[in-house]
This record gives sequence, C-alpha cells and structure tokens, in this order.
Amino acid sequence: MDFVQNFPCISIILCLFAGIISSGLRDKAAMWLNAALLTANTLLSAFTLTYTLSIGQPFVYVMGKFPAPWGNEIRAGALEALMALFFCVIMLLSLFGGRQKLVEEVEEGKTYLYYVLTDLLLSSLLALVYTNDMFTAYVFVEINTIAACGLIMIRQNGRTIEAAVRYMIMSLLGSGMLLLGLCMLYDLTGHLLMSNMKESVSLLVANSQYQIPLIVSIVLVSVGLCIKSALFPFHAWLPNAYGYSTVSSAAILSSLVSKGYIFLLIKIICRVIGFDIYRDTRIIDILFVFGLMGMIFGSISAIRENDVHRMIAYSSVAQIGYIYMGFGMGTQVGMIASIFHILSHAATKSLLFIAAIGLTDVSGGSRKFIELTGSGYRNKWAGIAFTVGSLSMVGIPLFSGFISKLLFSQAAVQNHSKMFPALIVLGISTVLNAIYFMKTVIRIYTPIGKSAYTSVTIKDMPIYAAVLVAFIILNVVLGISSQPVVDIIQQGLSTFA
Repeated sequence: MDFVQNFPCISIILCLFAGIISSGLRDKAAMWLNAALLTANTLLSAFTLTYTLSIGQPFVYVMGKFPAPWGNEIRAGALEALMALFFCVIMLLSLFGGRQKLVEEVEEGKTYLYYVLTDLLLSSLLALVYTNDMFTAYVFVEINTIAACGLIMIRQNGRTIEAAVRYMIMSLLGSGMLLLGLCMLYDLTGHLLMSNMKESVSLLVANSQYQIPLIVSIVLVSVGLCIKSALFPFHAWLPNAYGYSTVSSAAILSSLVSKGYIFLLIKIICRVIGFDIYRDTRIIDILFVFGLMGMIFGSISAIRENDVHRMIAYSSVAQIGYIYMGFGMGTQVGMIASIFHILSHAATKSLLFIAAIGLTDVSGGSRKFIELTGSGYRNKWAGIAFTVGSLSMVGIPLFSGFISKLLFSQAAVQNHSKMFPALIVLGISTVLNAIYFMKTVIRIYTPIGKSAYTSVTIKDMPIYAAVLVAFIILNVVLGISSQPVVDIIQQGLSTFA
C-alpha cells in the first residue's frame, strides 16, 4: 500500500486530536493550531487528489485491517479528494476572513472554544466525504450537528440562541429520520458498508423482495438529509442561523455544512441504493419539484429582505434548490452540474458573507440596505468582492456561477420530460437573482453628497483583503478554467459506485 493512502484517515484523526488539544490552549494558541491544521489538511487533500488522478481509480483504506463486514472502511477517489480539498480551502479562508470580527463578537477567553468546534466540524465533513460505512457516517453527522450548533450560538445574544435552538430542533428531526432509515436498511441488508449494502439492495430489487420497506427506508434517509441541508420547505431555520451568527460561522455554515449533507445523500444514492434504483422509485422527481420551488421561493424571500446578511442567507435556499434540481433530473449530466454547483456556491457564498461584513463595518455596523449606501467607496476591497460574488450568483460569464447555470441548462436539454420546467424556472430564478443582488451592488456604489460615515481602518486589513482576493481568484478560476474540474467530477462519478 502506498503511504499516500493513509492521508484521508490521517486528516480526520488530526482534526479530532487538534480539537482535544485546543480545549486546553489559550485563544491565540488555539487559533494558530487551527490554522496549521487547515494548512496541513489542505496539503494532504491535494496529495490525495493528485494520487487518485494518477492511478485513475479510487482506493479503499481498511481501518485496523479488519475485512468486511466487520471492518470500517475509508474510500477515496478523485471526487472525494476534490471535495475534501475544497472544504479545507474554503474553511481556511473563511476563518481568516472573519478572524477580526470573531475577536469582537465572542467573549474574551472563549475564542478557543470556537476553534475546538471548527476542528470537530472539519473532522465530520472529511469523514462524511471519505467514509464507506453508514454507521460512521451517522456518528459524524451528529458531530457535525453539535459543532454547527455551537458555532451559531457562541456569539451569545438572544437572536443567535433562538437560531441555534431552531437549528437543533430541525436538525435533530432530520437526524432521527436518517437514523430510522439507516436502521431499516441495515435490517433489510444486514450490512453497514456501502458497497455491501448496494449488493444486497440490488438483490432485493431483482427478486422483488421487501419493496415497500425498502422504499420507506429510502424516503426516510432522503427526507432526513433534505431537512438537514435546508431544502425548501425545510429551510425555516436557515435565515436566522446564517444571518445572526459570526461572519466566519455564516460563511462556513452556508458553504460547507449543508453541502456535506448533500454530498452524503449523493453517496447514498449512487453507492448504497444505486442511481437507477433510486430513479425508479420516483423519489428523485419529488426532489426535483422541491428544488424548483426552492429556487423561486428562496429568491422571492431574498428580494423582500432589508437585511443584507439575511438576504444572502435566503439566497442559499435558492442555490440549494439548484443542486437538488440537478440530480433530480436523473441523469449523470445533472449530477455533474449539481456537484460543480456545490463547489461554485461554496466559493461564492463565503465571498459574499466575508465581503458583506466589510461593508457593514463602514456603515456604522448596520446591515440595513439604506445604511449601506456608498459603502463600496468606503471599503473598496469589500465593494469589489461583493460585486464579483453578486455577478457570479447572477450567472455572468467569467465567473463560476455562469458555468453552473450552463451545466444545468445542458442537463435540462438532455432530459426531454423535465426540460421545460427546468429551463423556465432557471430563467426566472436568474432574473430574481439579478434583482436582489444587483440592487445591492447599485446601493453600495450609489454616491452620497455628505456621508455620516467615513472609511474605517480595519486592524487586519491586509489579511482581510488577501482573503477576498483569494476568493475572487478561486471564483474566476472556476469560471474560466472549469473544464479540468468538470473532468475530475466526471471521472470521480464514473467510479463512484
């Protein structure tokens, strides 16, 4: 076995140990340990991606060398390594971009707890990406839930506590349904490893055995993960959770946490149930419809908002709808579009949240649109970054959002039964996106004769500006050099099952 094959397991274990060590450190030491951890995991994920691309196939790492069905497995292919690399990069940039605000918003002496939570959150995300065992996946789903809830409420004000309670209630409802579905699948198949479960499910379908319990278990798993990823209409917890938490928490929650659950659902569809079997149950059509509804109602809610953070949060409802619409088409092209949009949305939404805090800082701390007038002049880096993120969300060429919408359009054209509703809703959603994002861009660049606010010198301005530039570069690279990324996704999907 090549030593590189240990890297996925090492990445997860490093995060867990870093969380334990950080609990005994002071705030600044915990911050630097977290930065070192994220840098190390970024490098490990990059080496893993390079290795999987060079061998042209995934590899399985057996933990403790116990064979199936007793052992626990990690499976790493090009798609998993790409997702892990992207998650590490986005979290690293999000934490550095919101570092100064974290010091201001979290009570002194408790910042180290924030880094403990982010370490645990990253471990759970990497485990969801790499694991080939459903029990392990469920354990890390719960770790993810607890860590995300802590990131919301660590700010310690009434709104964040209320948002955390709402998030916990909805998330535990989703976890309960996921657990019931997994218990039923285990009872039907007798296995917990994904590859073994798929063999048993295929055999049950071929022999027409236990069809109703199998469909019920698939529905429970799907609905549970839909609730946890905030698919419309299960999104009521999302605006407050994203809108009132710290800026780093908002960037991480919107870009990574919900995407981890979606990626787990994609793994279950392809690697546990089988894509053809899942499509034949017609559940995928229901996800397609809810995805379309999320694209419309999420955008309408964003238009009605007068708070820039909550507007960005409601935009996530629409963008999650895009992802579900993509694999709801039931084709490989649609799945590729959805996975690419996971990457595109993660890069863009973090950029928007980080840029928005720079605009509100030079507007007296207010997040109301009227107070943001001219803020793009007072904080030029934040204004440019927010404009780039907005253009990407609308789908302007040269940015990642344009490629996402192009891929979704291609997927729709290749599916005759769903082509018209997909293209119509895609067009309407794009217009709605333009309304609320371009309205904000016009607002921040509307000159005012005598402003009550002046340019504010941010203490960590060089780091903040560097983070924004990095996000902009990432967005543009995905927009103008998307084909290599699409090729990796396609290669990963071809060996995903």
